[in-house]
Amino acid sequence: MRITVVLAQFILLASPLPAQNARQPVRREDRATLDTAQDFNRRLEDLGASLARESSNAADYRIGADDVLEVSVFGAPELNHKVRVSAAGDISIPLIGSVEAAGLTARELERVLETKLRAYMNEPHVGVFVSSIESHPVSVIGEVTKPGVFQVRGPKTLLEMLSMAQGLTDNAGDKVIVMRGAGFGSEPHDGKDATGPDPPDQTSRAGETETASAADLAHQTVEVDLRLLLDTGNPAYNVPIYPGDIIKVTRAGIVYVVGGVKRPGGFTIQTNERMSLLKAVSLAEGLTPTAAKRKTRIIRTDELSGHRSEIPVDLGKVLAGKIPDVPLRAADIVFVPNSNSKSAFFKGTETAVATASGVVIFRPY
Repeated sequence: MRITVVLAQFILLASPLPAQNARQPVRREDRATLDTAQDFNRRLEDLGASLARESSNAADYRIGADDVLEVSVFGAPELNHKVRVSAAGDISIPLIGSVEAAGLTARELERVLETKLRAYMNEPHVGVFVSSIESHPVSVIGEVTKPGVFQVRGPKTLLEMLSMAQGLTDNAGDKVIVMRGAGFGSEPHDGKDATGPDPPDQTSRAGETETASAADLAHQTVEVDLRLLLDTGNPAYNVPIYPGDIIKVTRAGIVYVVGGVKRPGGFTIQTNERMSLLKAVSLAEGLTPTAAKRKTRIIRTDELSGHRSEIPVDLGKVLAGKIPDVPLRAADIVFVPNSNSKSAFFKGTETAVATASGVVIFRPY
């Protein structure tokens, strides 16, 4: 009887208890709600944890210029040396002189040094440790929590670099731009040491099938859609990152709502969010009693030419469901004139643009 009780207690103690604060995995049906930076960072953390288990082995790291090495010789402490790899890729060691180190792993350099020391010692044993990596910089800028320059061991992926930058800020947009070889002092790469799919062509977006030639890889710019990167799980969007690359997370766009609304202002388009006319009016807390809904216009400026155009919209019919809702783009100005201000209608574009330039920008918290 006593044995049975003890066994039951052991089973209860060994059984995992449900953690109250355990993070639940994101279900496929919940993906449509991933519209904030916090949601993106949560998924980024989950994906980054699995990627960390597949990171490159430090033993495979190849030494580069400006790296700092600690060289130790067993039984000969006077030969122990801390050296920095020169811009030419070599190091200077007592007794031996100049030795080419760039392009070798630590283990390979140990063998080279042991071979050269045999002229002065019997069975030398050399240890090489890379104490500081300075030759493999990747810059992460823009709307990330911790922008900066990160030294990496071997090839990385976009998700790994975003995780190293501690995720996205609340103002992050839905695009990431990877500029190949744009860093100072970077050398062209051929992509042969990449993990994952080949980089897309320099004029294409991540996920397209065409690939660039090796000569073009150092000059291409890759645009990645964050929604596709985190929602689809397609590895084609998780592009490889090389030393010398610059990663820029774009800022979220802003839509302006002015005129006959209760809270005119600018509203940020959050990550993974589709802004529409009805949503913008809702963020502006609805219309005033004197709003001329039928005379609503969307003022849109072309990013390349700077040309400004007006799109007339009958907001009353949109609210009634008689015509479809209108999608908005970043920098659009929604102008709802007042019915008792006819002059504002005739000076619509100028008035709306001037008003939008001075409005308050609202961001959800």
